[in-house]
Amino acid sequence: MNWEYIKQKLKPIADGLFGKQRITRYERPHYEIRKLDYMLGKLAMIPAIEWRHYAFSREPLNGKFSPSQRLEWMRKSIECGKIYAQRMIAEYESDDADIIAHRLGLEVFYPQYPEKTDRVLFADFIKPDRINIFMDAVNRAEKLLRKESVKKIPGDNIKPAKIILSHEIFHHIEEKYRHEIFTRTEKIRLWSLGPLHNDSGIYALGEIAAMSFAQELNHLTYFPYLMDVFLVYDYSPEEASGLYEEMMTLAGLEP
Repeated sequence: MNWEYIKQKLKPIADGLFGKQRITRYERPHYEIRKLDYMLGKLAMIPAIEWRHYAFSREPLNGKFSPSQRLEWMRKSIECGKIYAQRMIAEYESDDADIIAHRLGLEVFYPQYPEKTDRVLFADFIKPDRINIFMDAVNRAEKLLRKESVKKIPGDNIKPAKIILSHEIFHHIEEKYRHEIFTRTEKIRLWSLGPLHNDSGIYALGEIAAMSFAQELNHLTYFPYLMDVFLVYDYSPEEASGLYEEMMTLAGLEP
C-alpha cells in the first residue's frame, strides 16, 4: 500500500525513522487520542460503499467529479476487486496471498524499511513483478495484535502482511489485465478541442479495487481502509486518531 496521503501527516515520524535529520517548521495538528480498539470497532462498521468520500479525497482529480460519479465508480471498483479476487482463487485454487503471488511470478521481499524515500511506506509494487513489504510497519501491527482488546476487532486470524500483500498483488493484476480491467479502462475527459482531447485515468479506482480485492481474498468482514489507522497507530496514536476522525466525518458519522 503506497498510502501517499500520510506523507504530510507523518512527516516528522518519517524523518526520524529513515534517518533524515533536519530543522522543520512543520507543526503537526493536535487530535484527541483514542484507544485503538475503540477506533477499529467504529471503523469496522462502516459499509464499503460509505468509504467513497475518504477514498476519493486522496484522488488528485477529485474536484472534477460529481457525487453520482463517485458513487458509481465506488460500486464498480468494489465489484472489480471482488471479481478478480474470485478469479485468482479459482485459477490458482487458493486464497493464500503468498501462493497467488508465487504463481503470478511475483518476487516478494520483506525489507525492514524502504530506501531513498522521505515517505512512510507500508509496501510498494515495482513494475513488472516486485513487491516490497516493509516489516517495520508489519511488526508494529503484530505487536498491537497481542492485546486481546485489539485482536478481537480485526479477528483472531488477521495477518497484516497478508492484507498488505493482497493489496499490492492487485496492482500487478491491473498491469497484467490493463487492457480490460475497469480500473484502467475507465477514463475521465479533462478537455476537448475539436478532434483533440485529453483523457485521464483515475488513481482512486485502483486503490478502492485493491482494498476490495484484499477484503475478498482474506475474507474480511470490514473494508480494509481501517488498516490505515491500525498501521499508523504504533508510530503515532495522535496521528492515527486524526485519520480516524477524518474517516468518520467523511462517512457522515460522529467520531
